[in-house]
Amino acid sequence: MVVIRLSRGGAKARPFYNIVVADKRVRRDGRFIERLGFYNPLAKDGEEKLRVAQDRLTYWRGVGAQASPTVERLLKAGVLPATAPAAA
Repeated sequence: MVVIRLSRGGAKARPFYNIVVADKRVRRDGRFIERLGFYNPLAKDGEEKLRVAQDRLTYWRGVGAQASPTVERLLKAGVLPATAPAAA
C-alpha cells in the first residue's frame, strides 16, 4: 500500500517534516517514492510554514494513496489545502 506521510528531518528540538509518498512497509525516514512538499511547524513570521505540490497530491490520492492520520489531521485543520477524496 502507498501512503502519504511525514518524514522527519531537522535537528534535535527543531523538527522539519517532508511530506512524502512512500510504501507503507518502509521506515518513517527511509526510502520514498516522491516528495510532495514540506511542513515547518516552527516557522517564524517571515518564513514559509508549508509548501505542497497540490497537483501531485491530487494525483496520488486519485490513484489510491492513503494519507496518514497526521496528514489527514492537517488536511482537516486547514494547514494543508483540502482535496476531495477520489472516487473508487
